[in-house]
Amino acid sequence: MELFFLGTGSGVPSKNRNVSSLVLRLLEERGTTWVFDCGEATQHQILHTSVRPRRIEKIFLTHLHGDHLYGLPGLLSSRSFQGGESPVTVYGPKGVKEYVDISLKVSGTRLKYPLYIKEIEEGLLFEDEQFQVESIALDHGMESYGFLINEKDKLGELQPDKLTEQGITPGPIYQQIKKQPVTRLDDGRVIYRDDVVGPPKRGRKLAILGDTRYIPSLKQKLEGVDVLVHEATFASKEEQMAYDYFHSTVYQAASLAREADAGTLILNHFSSRYQDQDLSILEKDAKAIFPNTILAYDYYQHYIPFHL
Repeated sequence: MELFFLGTGSGVPSKNRNVSSLVLRLLEERGTTWVFDCGEATQHQILHTSVRPRRIEKIFLTHLHGDHLYGLPGLLSSRSFQGGESPVTVYGPKGVKEYVDISLKVSGTRLKYPLYIKEIEEGLLFEDEQFQVESIALDHGMESYGFLINEKDKLGELQPDKLTEQGITPGPIYQQIKKQPVTRLDDGRVIYRDDVVGPPKRGRKLAILGDTRYIPSLKQKLEGVDVLVHEATFASKEEQMAYDYFHSTVYQAASLAREADAGTLILNHFSSRYQDQDLSILEKDAKAIFPNTILAYDYYQHYIPFHL
């Protein structure tokens, strides 16, 4: 599981930062990629990476401001030209279906793969045997969401010693025992999987929030996340400006990470007013509150390891 930041600026692109887009690569887990927001030139940013549009399975849009949205029609179209055939599902606030439908229709674009568009509200969006994705309502100038991604716990490791103690020699039977809850051996004995595997491996949990004012009550929803991706449009001292423009400060984002007992805080969506020296100050301010803070930059990659 790896986060790959394609755009980390806010509002408009700058020389050093493109507008919002973030990829969650799940190549080990399911061989696919999920995209979170798709600002203008997202597909251009992808060209400088190893991200493969054909692997894109889901696209989650936090809200419909242009700096999070304008790259979507181009990416969908290019994916078709590049041989993408597997289905893609787009999740976003009300209005996203109209936007995509009109964009593709007016441009005469015909996709070679099934496209599904689901307009969302707060609550459970998706669940299968591996993952659960929940949307969280935020406080922005328009309908905006965060996404809570929960990886389900994995089965513990098979413990060969317990099998050899019962006279079961290594072989294909080991895999059979691990794959099913109950296994009946040729000699009539019954082996229960729970008796011969170790404790389950805890799944990873991360939150990717869209544009929002500071919401202290989110700490309950975000409790114990391994990674929290939070906007930091403004410096700590600009609290009133952040409130007026429906955004957050570095101080507020770091405070939420601390209150939620997050593992790592990754800040992004920085105003173009902040240059290199300013960003050093922002980082210092954040780490004073939440030491395990990272300021993302375009093409920054963050690997999220399995829990041991």
